[in-house]
Amino acid sequence: MRRYDLVIFDFDGTLADSLTWFRTAMTEVIDRHGLKPLCEERAEALRGMRPKEIMTELGIPAWKLPFIAADVRARAAENVDKIHLFEGIAPALHELHASGVKLALVSSNGETAVREVLGPELSSLFSQFSCGAALFGKASVFRKVMRKAHATPDRTLSVGDETRDIEAAREAGCDCAAVSWGFATRDALEREAADLLLDSPAMLGSLSASQPVLARGA
Repeated sequence: MRRYDLVIFDFDGTLADSLTWFRTAMTEVIDRHGLKPLCEERAEALRGMRPKEIMTELGIPAWKLPFIAADVRARAAENVDKIHLFEGIAPALHELHASGVKLALVSSNGETAVREVLGPELSSLFSQFSCGAALFGKASVFRKVMRKAHATPDRTLSVGDETRDIEAAREAGCDCAAVSWGFATRDALEREAADLLLDSPAMLGSLSASQPVLARGA
């Protein structure tokens, strides 16, 4: 018997290497929205911070966050050719799907951009796309996805690359796996004590096992 019936994936930093592209667009985003200038050293330091700490560091008031998110979504849609899946993601998704696990995707990015980066074949593996989610509203989206998939929290796993993904999973009552190849540093993810910590896309395939051989901090 497999451990999970449903696996909910984040997109940016989890399936796709959006960070490499975003670094090239960061200066324009900062200038447009009047944020504090960001050198390479400060940008790297953000990866070890919690979301609210990042907002404080960049001088982002809460009211401005939706506008910045919308701007980044629009830029991503215009630059999908510069955003690519991490190596090993495609076979891992195929393996999970073949095992009978339902796959869903919840992202603050736009669905058009997400589907284009995934391509038709990989997109067809997902039973649900819930895109354009608020940066701090994923927990409620997780609950809706679980209800639609007829999955219970104890049989659902969320996979993401940021500490807010872990927080959302905790709030929704499902297990959470954190990937160390995305935005947040491994130390930051360990601090939040995700149920599973994955160090390579190839490890995603074992999530279909009854007892995933993936210990936190392994």
